[in-house]
Amino acid sequence: MLCVAAHVTQSKGLLTTLTASRRAEVWKHSELHACSVPGDPNDSPPEFRSILLNKESAYNREHTIAILNAQDIKDPADLSRPGTITEIKMSVITLEGLRQAFIDPETRVRRGDQIRDQPHPEIAGIRWQSGGFLGDAELALNSNLNVFIGGRGAGKSTVIESIRYALDLPPLTEEAQAAHEGIVRRVLGTATQITLLVRVHSPARREYLVERIVPNPPTVRDLEGEPSNLRPADLLAGIEIYGQHEIAELCRDREKLTGLLRRFAPDEAPLRARKSELQMKLAKSRRQLGDVQRELAQLHERIQKLPALEEMLKKFASSGFEDRLKDQAWLISEERVLKTARERLDPVREASAILGDLAPVDVAFLTDKAIEELPAKGTLARLRPIFAELEKTLARLTDELSKALASAEAGIGQVHADWQTQKEARKAATEKVLRDLQKSLPNVDVSEFGKLHQRIADLLPLRERQSKLQHEQQALTNERAKLLKEWEDTKAEHHRLLAKAAKKLSREAGWRVRVTVDEGGKKDGLAKLLADTIGGTIKPIYERLTNDPGFSLPRIAAACREGSAKLMEEFGLTPTQANRLCQGGEALVLQLEELDFPFETRLELNLGDEGRQEWRELDALSKGQKATAVLLLLLLESDAPLIVDQPEDDLDNRFIMEGVVPRIREEKQRRQFIFATHNANIPVLGDAELIAVLEARGEPGSTSAAQAQFVENAVGSIDNDTVRGAIGEILEGGKTAFETRRIKYGY
Repeated sequence: MLCVAAHVTQSKGLLTTLTASRRAEVWKHSELHACSVPGDPNDSPPEFRSILLNKESAYNREHTIAILNAQDIKDPADLSRPGTITEIKMSVITLEGLRQAFIDPETRVRRGDQIRDQPHPEIAGIRWQSGGFLGDAELALNSNLNVFIGGRGAGKSTVIESIRYALDLPPLTEEAQAAHEGIVRRVLGTATQITLLVRVHSPARREYLVERIVPNPPTVRDLEGEPSNLRPADLLAGIEIYGQHEIAELCRDREKLTGLLRRFAPDEAPLRARKSELQMKLAKSRRQLGDVQRELAQLHERIQKLPALEEMLKKFASSGFEDRLKDQAWLISEERVLKTARERLDPVREASAILGDLAPVDVAFLTDKAIEELPAKGTLARLRPIFAELEKTLARLTDELSKALASAEAGIGQVHADWQTQKEARKAATEKVLRDLQKSLPNVDVSEFGKLHQRIADLLPLRERQSKLQHEQQALTNERAKLLKEWEDTKAEHHRLLAKAAKKLSREAGWRVRVTVDEGGKKDGLAKLLADTIGGTIKPIYERLTNDPGFSLPRIAAACREGSAKLMEEFGLTPTQANRLCQGGEALVLQLEELDFPFETRLELNLGDEGRQEWRELDALSKGQKATAVLLLLLLESDAPLIVDQPEDDLDNRFIMEGVVPRIREEKQRRQFIFATHNANIPVLGDAELIAVLEARGEPGSTSAAQAQFVENAVGSIDNDTVRGAIGEILEGGKTAFETRRIKYGY
């Protein structure tokens, strides 16, 4: 029997007819499960409001009463009137189902003013097809809190890892990866097919089947069987899955903890993409600058020989050689002119090739099929003749440029041929002069004059190339300076964004968890760069640089450019250390400018009670406390499913009660949770909408035939007798054990 007080605030209702003391006595009676009011209890008359909201000390109940809307309905149209409808959540429509709902009205009873549909992505069902551990089991899941229970080896972890495998989501830690691979290989086994029914609500409600056969990749298709180009991760963006102890393992890596902030920083993904783009641009500019600098160094080495060669030429001139061998010098210079003329056509050839590649223009985006469903397809179709005309022009220009280039090449060839004819005639005269000179100067090698002229003629154009490269180097340096400014600004913006997300996360976590973000995390990238570029023992240098209070990569780069004295002054390096660092040269400096250190997230947990602060950093917490801090963050601000295998293994029981369970109850209307657990607090106090009991025969992975299954009639909520009995036996150790503990505790 269930006792419900009808219309308690209205005429002849419980709160209006009984006197104060009698009214309080009846109101607090343990057999009074629920009452009804015309609408929102906050809108009730002031004299009743505090009683209904359990804020009146004389009427204070141990458990809040279930407040219903249940006004009389005489016509179907009455259903739309405020105060007439109450939703009651039951897995079995029985008096016991109603009793359980009234015991826990916060999650099971919703009046008309509270009904707010909050659709969210969910895994609606899972099925296995195999001769393996889970056989041909299947299960429909709830969109709120789902809990798998069962003895050890019953298959709970296999269910969790099956979901992870089907969605192709890699574990975050090495230990979790090894455990996952072991379950897939030894428990699921080859040829097992896992099928997930995934339901999404944005931009519209749709359902997909995600299928994966071990060891093949997953596939996605719609309910009509049509393949989809979507990946499983696209369907459930933001889903998080954690295997046994994986949350505790995650606590060891502050960089990975930073990933928890991303759901609080929706603008972070474009920033990371921008940083990646800037890194590529900086790497490209470094390569370009390196190429220019290497070529300039080579040119400098060759060009610096010119003054000596020109000095030697002056000596020949003072001996009268230059006047008598002037024609030979002219021939060398003329040949250089013809060679340069051919070289000047090279950029034109490149331009011609580029122009030729531009046609035909890709207009696939303007085909009838591409625009047939667009309302403005008639207007857009006018783009076609524009591109057709452009293509004609490109073809004409390509043809004209090719012809002009061919004509120029032919003309230069003809000029060269004519000059070659003249050269032969002049060469004979020059050779006679050389023979006469050699006879008159037997101790001088007169052929050196021609060789000297040739070497000078070959080197003179390099000065022009040097000047061009110097301008190019300056332009690249200026462009890199702009990129570096944007790079540093973007890194700072990224840090500010994550720091803001950390503050938001701390606010959401209330008084339990505090989050901060360190800008410069592990600096392993710097150690590796130093090892790769200067080699040897780099630890003393690395420690001097990173332990400096004003550590900054731009500051280190600037000091390296200024030289060893500046490095000693700024960072306290020894002369030997500073010289070694300077030996890395500009190549090292450019790479220093491009380094990016991962952010590290610092968590603190408040070990005090509400209203009392006792903050401890993650490193000073126990394994269970660390996992509690992380799990509390995982429960915040997301509509994507959260799946955790046995979170209680690494959690403090007090924190499960005070922090985790209340957050689960609050968030489960906005998000799907799937847990495997041995802890009764999660399914019972969390008031799980679906509890599935698993049992197994044999040992998974052993030579004996092991088989797991969902227990018949033991899938439902706590209002299901079989489920409730299984919770008592599996999670509490049976009724006798539960009663014995109660007696010993004195409850």
